[in-house]
Amino acid sequence: MNNRGKIEKDQGQYLIDISDDDVRQAMKKLGGYIDITFGDFKELYHFACSHALNRLMHSATAGDVMTAKVISVHRQAQSVDIADVMARHNVSGVPVLDDKDQVVGIISENDFLSRMGNSEVTSFMSIVARCLQQKGCLAIPISKQQAEDIMTSPVVTVSKDTPVSEIVQIFSEKQINRVPVTGADGQLIGIVSRADTLQTVIPRVKG
Repeated sequence: MNNRGKIEKDQGQYLIDISDDDVRQAMKKLGGYIDITFGDFKELYHFACSHALNRLMHSATAGDVMTAKVISVHRQAQSVDIADVMARHNVSGVPVLDDKDQVVGIISENDFLSRMGNSEVTSFMSIVARCLQQKGCLAIPISKQQAEDIMTSPVVTVSKDTPVSEIVQIFSEKQINRVPVTGADGQLIGIVSRADTLQTVIPRVKG
């Protein structure tokens, strides 16, 4: 057993390596015992995992979990090109950068939906339904717009030292699914999604 504990990635799954301190803290919660039964072991493991998850969530930072290779667009990119980039890379949101590579906004699928100017457009399937009903393309009104016309701005950003626990709170309070990670100069250095935080703090048991 190691002294620090860590999260390891094995074949796409994140596994918790419980530290000595995690076990000690768990044993303190059990009180006194002589023999370890199955029930004792399960309780001990529960306490140890709980302690480990709490510790890892507060010690891990954006720099530990972020995706460094970020798909982004320039603020003057055309909406048709933005949609193509998001589709080709299978992403639901992209940061918007200026000429200095500083983050000035973010565009998500919801930004496209909300800019279409039709109260009936509330989801991807509502667009499919209208197309099947041959009511015309709902994206035409924004076909000539640029990223800066569609993006959400100002955008919420974090630094690489921001704790994962704080990012999770931001997701909950702001009702967003991703945050760009910026350096001291405001330039984009990464992005953290909800999935990144979940894979960091929730173990996946190997089947």
